[in-house]
Amino acid sequence: MAQITLEEAQLHLPELIAKLQPGEEVQILSENRTVARLIAEAQPVRKPRKPGSAAGTLIILPEDEDYLEAFNDYMP
Repeated sequence: MAQITLEEAQLHLPELIAKLQPGEEVQILSENRTVARLIAEAQPVRKPRKPGSAAGTLIILPEDEDYLEAFNDYMP
């Protein structure tokens, strides 16, 4: 477990976070006393997308067709 001062953490927080590995911990000290712990979280496992999984979530209303006709001049 690494230890750094509060001043160092304030100056280099983005770099410190970027270097942390999942589960790794850094203690932040102020006047030789632990005031905080920074612990890297593991990235959540993302399930792969499945084709067709969003079928039926988009509904096109008949009145939407009227609005599209106004754009005919702009469409190839």
